[in-house]
Amino acid sequence: MSSCHEGQDSVFHYLPVSDEDEKLGMICTTAGVVNTPAHVDYPRDRKTHPAPFRSVAEGRILPIFQIVYITRGEGIFNADGGQYKVRPGSIMFILPGHVHSYKPLPETGWQEYWVGFMGEYFTRMLVEGIISPRHIFFDIGLRSDLLAIYKRILEEVKIQQPLYQLRSCSAILTILAEMLTHQRRGDRPNYYQQIVEKAKFLMESRVESAISLPDISDELGISASRFNEIFKTYTAMTPHQYFIQLKIYRAERLLEQEETSVKEVALSLGFEDQYYFSRLFKNKTGIAPSEWKRHLYPENRKN
Repeated sequence: MSSCHEGQDSVFHYLPVSDEDEKLGMICTTAGVVNTPAHVDYPRDRKTHPAPFRSVAEGRILPIFQIVYITRGEGIFNADGGQYKVRPGSIMFILPGHVHSYKPLPETGWQEYWVGFMGEYFTRMLVEGIISPRHIFFDIGLRSDLLAIYKRILEEVKIQQPLYQLRSCSAILTILAEMLTHQRRGDRPNYYQQIVEKAKFLMESRVESAISLPDISDELGISASRFNEIFKTYTAMTPHQYFIQLKIYRAERLLEQEETSVKEVALSLGFEDQYYFSRLFKNKTGIAPSEWKRHLYPENRKN
């Protein structure tokens, strides 16, 4: 099974499995993000998914694990005789061999990120009770760190550089660790922590744009000055500083792609002026983006 889809509102990959991958005992089999608008049949682009995955709204059984993170909209998740109300920040944990279904509410639609995986390592976690059918739904909240992990997995499976499976599975383990930590602690962040986490999430989700921080404070329902004060108290950075750091980190990842130019990276992150981007990148990292690429790909230094 191997397929890929990249559209304006969706990107997903279904990956082949090699003998080398199976030796790891951990295999990433699929990853994606799909925006489903209100009043659109679900799943969107049904025929572009392999047949076993198409009946998610009616009911299905998968041979793999999946972790589905909802970042916008609402819906319903049914599994093992229980029904859960899905909202932004919900995680649905799909176990192999278990009947389940989920879909967005017609009036809201939703945005979902997912990763699918299999292998002896994860099966052993289930057998030993580290992960359990009793804990398949998590209201973990809108978290920028989780969103960044999903985006990293999508980058890995898109480029598929050597050992991308190992890097992807290490990211999957991080997601699992965050889910289990949340479940065991019964985490309930206070109001100000929720403000900061939602702000981080909004900035992470819009890192490619020239975001308006006053617009974020409006979405959070607080004044710009209060937003700045709360954010700096919890992070020791202003929202603007944090957003720039996100852009620089994202730029580093994009520059790792050999075929991507510095100009393309700048434009993809909302910088219309390539030279301003280069100065900012050097100020934050100590090295110009062009030099960064040459260190990554020394065979191109003469070019």
